Parts: sequence; structure tokens; C-alpha cells
Amino acid sequence: MARFETYRDAFSNARLTRKANGVLEVTLHTDGGKLVFDGHTHEHFVGLFHAIGEDRENRVVILTGSGDAFMDTISPEGFDFFTPQGYDKILREGRKILSNLLDIEVPMISALNGPVLLHSEHALLTDIVLATPETVFQDKPHFDFGIVPGDGVHALWPHVIGSIRGRYFLLTRQVLDAETAKEWGVVNEIVAADRLLDRAHEIADGIAALPPLTSRYTRIALTQGLRRLIEADGGYGLALEGISAADVARTMAAQA
Repeated sequence: MARFETYRDAFSNARLTRKANGVLEVTLHTDGGKLVFDGHTHEHFVGLFHAIGEDRENRVVILTGSGDAFMDTISPEGFDFFTPQGYDKILREGRKILSNLLDIEVPMISALNGPVLLHSEHALLTDIVLATPETVFQDKPHFDFGIVPGDGVHALWPHVIGSIRGRYFLLTRQVLDAETAKEWGVVNEIVAADRLLDRAHEIADGIAALPPLTSRYTRIALTQGLRRLIEADGGYGLALEGISAADVARTMAAQA
């Protein structure tokens, strides 16, 4: 079992604070500002979500971001999409991130402080999603890099908003504003930016007041379908993403 003191300061892209009632706030960031997602962050998220899930003192988890976006910037640093060994690392980490998120067996709240242009699957695997009026959703970087969106979004978006809408969202790189996202069932509440975390903690405190096994087992019960979905489609989607990355690498090499 993990103890908070052992992992609280272990991850450079996550600021962790926990209240006496067990509500853990996880703020994603880069050097204190907006998160810049890269290969190192990808690797660290495996350990971050595993440690959170292994700590039985956590009662509710709030996942949020820094600055004016939850996640809208990606850097190729630390990624190797174009060799078998490099993509094997990405595939293994990608599968672990999804399974470790689902292995957090306490209710999770996403407090989306701005645009979510990549890795929106993280929010879709939480139980309650709060957004600001400035929040928009898009799956941008996959097609920008010329690769398959197979890291979990391919399974979760059609599941959440419907098959036709989900496929359109991914294929056209549709920008989904907060109001439409709420109407389609992606977002539960739209909250002013200066009230977002207050509202998240208000909900979290109410859940944390439940008997520990009640809240924990409710999260487990509510995510069984998501576990089956990710188990069936997660690794397959990541493998297809890797094949497309290899093709991009071949094309780039031929043009060099």
C-alpha cells in the first residue's frame, strides 16, 4: 500500500495536495504553468495513477490542470513513435495509464479548467466532469501527426456521445464547446473558472462523508463496463496507432 508521503513530491508534472477527509487534488502542470505533455509525462503518469490507486487513505480524487488549459499542448520530446522498441514503450505505458486510472477505486472528479485537445480519455474515465465556459474538446494531435487516434479516445468517445457522433468527432477533429458537451453527456456542470475548484471540492466533500467502502465500491460498480471496454479495445487501438506511426516513419524516410 502506498503512503502519501512517499509519492506526494515524486512526479514533476503533478502537484498533489490532500485534505484531512481524504480528498486528493491532483493538478497537472509543467514548471507550475500549463501542462506540456511529452514522452516523459506519459511515462510519469503510469506511476502517478498507480500510486494514487494504491493509497487507501485517498477517498476522492480531483483531477485538474494549471493555467488556461487542462491539456492542449504536446511536445515530441521523449517519444519514439518510429521504432518497434520505442513504440512498444508507448503501447505498454498507454495501456497502463488507462488501467491504472480505472484501478483508482475511489470516485474521481475532473475539473477541466480550459481546453482539452489531447488525452481527453483521462477525463472520460472519471465519474463526474466539471468544465468552465472556456473548456472545449477536440482530438487534435493524432491526425496532426498522421497517426490513428487509438489511445482510448477511439473507444470512449463513441461510448459517451454515441457511435455516429463519436466517429464524426474523431474523424473531423470537431471542436466541441462546453455547452454542446454538456448537452451530449460529456460534462455534468459548467462552472465559472473562479468557482471550478470550489465546486469540485464541494462535491468531493459530500462523497468523502460516505462510509469508505460505500464510496469505493460504488466507483468499482460504476466502472465495470468501462473496464470491459478498455480491456477489449485499448491495446488494439494502440497497436493500430503504432502501425500507422510506422507508415509515417517510412514515408518520412523516403522523402528525406
